[in-house]
Amino acid sequence: MFTFQESQVVAVTPGERLLTGSDLARVGGAMGKLVPPRSLVFALCSNTEGSLCGYLACLQNRVVPLMLDAEMDATLLGGLIQTYGPQYIWLPNETAQQTMFDGWPLRLNAEEYGYRLLENPRPTPNLKLHPDLALLLTTSGSTGSPKLVRISYDNLLANAESIAQYLEITAEERPITTLPMHYSYGLSVINSHLLRGATLLLTPRSIMEKEFWAFFREAGATSLSGVPYTYQMLKRLRLQRMELPTLRTLTQAGGKLGAELVHEYAEWAAQSGRRFVVMYGQTEATARMSYLPAEQALTRSASIGIPIPGGSFTVVDTEGKLIQTPETPGELVYRGANVSLGYAECPADLALGDVNHGVLHTGDVAQFDADGYYYIVGRLKRFVKIFGNRVNLDQAEQIARGLVSDCACTGEDDRLVVHITDSTQQEAMRSHMAATLGLHPSAIAVDVVAEIPKNSAGKIQYAALTR
Repeated sequence: MFTFQESQVVAVTPGERLLTGSDLARVGGAMGKLVPPRSLVFALCSNTEGSLCGYLACLQNRVVPLMLDAEMDATLLGGLIQTYGPQYIWLPNETAQQTMFDGWPLRLNAEEYGYRLLENPRPTPNLKLHPDLALLLTTSGSTGSPKLVRISYDNLLANAESIAQYLEITAEERPITTLPMHYSYGLSVINSHLLRGATLLLTPRSIMEKEFWAFFREAGATSLSGVPYTYQMLKRLRLQRMELPTLRTLTQAGGKLGAELVHEYAEWAAQSGRRFVVMYGQTEATARMSYLPAEQALTRSASIGIPIPGGSFTVVDTEGKLIQTPETPGELVYRGANVSLGYAECPADLALGDVNHGVLHTGDVAQFDADGYYYIVGRLKRFVKIFGNRVNLDQAEQIARGLVSDCACTGEDDRLVVHITDSTQQEAMRSHMAATLGLHPSAIAVDVVAEIPKNSAGKIQYAALTR
């Protein structure tokens, strides 16, 4: 999928350390000698050289990685390993020291990049992977759900090409990493830029750290990507007053950013000769499904824009009939070559082919205006996006019940609310949910109520809780 010249600088890390095409070929070649094609590898990701090397080596050798957070909870990781039984795991050196990996033979030590490849002594026997399957991504943040999205090689290429086209990415771009590599949005930034020969600026630092901005300036970053929380924090940091002469493009996805804030960033971008591009996507569509052209952001700041090149939208009613009248809500349906093959919930599912056939029912309620611009107005299912990670509220509720039995979960983008009746468990619940979901405690509110409202059938009345 990606080709690199030996001398090409593919990525730069703090301290001006360069990762070249020659470096990638060396790691890819070493993995290719050890790992048979169509093997399943768990790749524990961070925004570092070692993580990028492992991901690209897997693609080069037609090895299938499941992209996971290098910081994910060990119990949840253990559950995924037990469910899928990968043949190998690519992970940071320090993580490899955990007791759960005792007895896992070392197969490749990429010492200079801080990563190593371990072999699972108890893999799933006779594991079959479909020939089109390129990689696996999680669907619900860090909850450890066994439900995975199956992404094909064609999905990856189609979405990367489309993004590169509408963002007009060239080899001169230098995007800085602000999003996790295991997250579909963060990975799409990497893929779309590598496709055009751009140079990635890899840093594990967050926008809240001064080291991030020092690297940004030293390396000459040209673009910045973020979820709604990112832009809320950038407003606090007074991004608009920073001296960032190389910054040309800002992109936002991973949830709905308030229209007022979209307008504010769009206005600043227009006045300073930059672009602010709002986008919409889901992991099930590899990453992106729509974008709002920068020149429309001031007048349509509440819109998700228009379909990406090669994709199309329709809106259907509850009976699946096409809605053709503007400003009429219905479920948003997307069609495109980037729609994933489908889900996996067990090892046998990894052998499945394309069950979606290029059609994705998004689960989002949307409407379009007379000019063909789309607007998300609600959700059909109980999901929220927390800092760009999609969290299933029903799964979150099961996790909460691990601490207290009488509880319920509601929420909105960037805020999970856990309702409990035991006031003595308030702080314990926040810590429990933050640790298990891998979220910052600031994203979790614990609401103490007199009782959890239920109907006569014993079902929780979430609307009453929200009120």
